Amino acid sequence: MNNNLVTYSDFNGAPFEDWLPTDDTKGASSIIDWAYDSFGNSLVYACSFGAEGIVLIDLISKVKEDAEIVFLDTGIHFQETYDLIEKVKKRYPSLRIHLKKPKLTLDEQAEQHGSALWKREPNQCCYIRKIKPLEEALSGVPAWISGLRREQSASRKETDFINKDEKFKSIKVCPLIHWTWEDVWDYIRLNDLDYNELHDQGYPSIGCIPCTFSVSDSDDTRAGRWVGFNKTECGIHGSD
Repeated sequence: MNNNLVTYSDFNGAPFEDWLPTDDTKGASSIIDWAYDSFGNSLVYACSFGAEGIVLIDLISKVKEDAEIVFLDTGIHFQETYDLIEKVKKRYPSLRIHLKKPKLTLDEQAEQHGSALWKREPNQCCYIRKIKPLEEALSGVPAWISGLRREQSASRKETDFINKDEKFKSIKVCPLIHWTWEDVWDYIRLNDLDYNELHDQGYPSIGCIPCTFSVSDSDDTRAGRWVGFNKTECGIHGSD
């Protein structure tokens, strides 16, 4: 392991930025190999357990079977999401899957900020229940993995394999940047992976219950999130 290969403080550009992957995972397996060779046990995968997440878990398990995975447990996720996490734990028993909760319970948040904060100030709710917990989980962590794909949205189309993450003062590794939505599902079906059943009910992107809606027909995999707000990101990857 070479923890000095890339550090946040001296990172000036994304390795592999212009590299055109030719392997059957569009570079994902190579980047995952590189990341764990570079950072070993220090590397954290922040997983939402969406379709991309299931793909990455399978790819990661082939490189590091005891990888550390963090799920931001806001307390208002769908039961189907929690059910999927239990299935993943059984399929990959060596993975270290942690459910990271916010410091404030939902009742405490309501006392301090009013009930149903997500209806009035979704950015603040995301900050309390997702951004701050991830900030805590990544404190002192040199690098973390994300399932971002360039195809997902305009705000993600410039994502590189290796990115300097100013928000969390870390290196963000994104193995799936060249994958399409079709690639993701081809991999899931080919490998007979468990996935969130809500995907079959019109939910392309799945987050918290109050801020996630089904869509009848859309090419936008971020459709159905924060309907009625000028918001497409929780703030972890964007400027919301």
